[in-house]
Amino acid sequence: MKTENIKFIQGNEACVEGALYAGLNFFAGYPITPSTEIAEHLSSRLPQKGGKFIQMEDEIASMGAIIGASLTGSKVMTATSGPGFSLMQEALGYAIMAEIPCVIVNVQRGGPSTGIPTHVSQGDVNQARWGTHGDHAIVALTASNHQDVFETTVEAFNISETYRTPVVLLYDEVVGHMRERLRVPEVGEFALVERLRTSVSEGVDYHPYLPREDGRLPMSDFGGVHRYNVTGLFHDMWGFPSDNPKVVHGLLRHLVDKIQSNVNQIARFKEYYLEDAECILISYGSSARSARHVVEYLRPRGERIGLLELQTLWPFPHDIVNEKCANAKYMVVVEMNMGQIMQEVQKSVKNPERVFLANRIDGVFIAPDDIRDILRIIQGKGV
Repeated sequence: MKTENIKFIQGNEACVEGALYAGLNFFAGYPITPSTEIAEHLSSRLPQKGGKFIQMEDEIASMGAIIGASLTGSKVMTATSGPGFSLMQEALGYAIMAEIPCVIVNVQRGGPSTGIPTHVSQGDVNQARWGTHGDHAIVALTASNHQDVFETTVEAFNISETYRTPVVLLYDEVVGHMRERLRVPEVGEFALVERLRTSVSEGVDYHPYLPREDGRLPMSDFGGVHRYNVTGLFHDMWGFPSDNPKVVHGLLRHLVDKIQSNVNQIARFKEYYLEDAECILISYGSSARSARHVVEYLRPRGERIGLLELQTLWPFPHDIVNEKCANAKYMVVVEMNMGQIMQEVQKSVKNPERVFLANRIDGVFIAPDDIRDILRIIQGKGV
């Protein structure tokens, strides 16, 4: 192992390293705590690698800029936090409808509104799923440590290019600002998915929204040899607006099915001691760090407890959660909101009344002691 590949950095910097490794060559963003370091580091690192960095006037413009750059063939990303993510929702819906690959990082803080800017929260989980209007599917990933932040960021670009879809990275303030070790992989160590470009020659009729048999849609760089239409309206295979019920139904089913039909392929998770666990903690992001600490503390003391750490939040892996929790007496979801993932876990398992919540909603990181206190209360009820 080469020592120059070892870094001691913030989680936001680990995200930057992952994006550069994945081939990011265009970033547009607006500074906002606690994501600002992503823009700060890319402002110097990206031009050094031949990419383009633009500080926009706001988050609405940032989404517009990365959408335009992606259409011209670039791998793109923006970064923000809750209030900025709210401003991005209309353009996010446009990217979903027009099937434009892009990565959006939301380093979560307390909300709603401007909330509590420098403190941790995981309150944007449902916003990532349902923030933009209309029926749609979305991919949202997360991570609890810097090595996983790096790999999840790379995976976000791969998924975005594979399915021609926006991918949201839901990190949080604790992960974004803490410092720990990161090993930057060698070039080629992780497979990268590159833009699938059309083989249709210049002068030949090009259908920008006609999927291949494998479901993937080849793209032509906008402004290149093919002229085609891009719109947020329902559209036909040429990209022109259509209100034909058959076209509308077919497009909406395509937009949803290309994600929902691949839940198990998209799903990323880690499991610890689930084989004999009577109690399973289910967590994600920085909360999973405390959850794992509790598991590692209680296992040697005879407690049959395990951890399922979710790294894919959307599409939610209902079948995987049901399978992993099938033999547990009860489950405790550890998160820093009012139970947004707990609701999904309850939908997933056969005994939803045995799903409990261990949480904090006050801007304070949930500590192992907080989780143990909840466990004692649950056990005291004779569950």
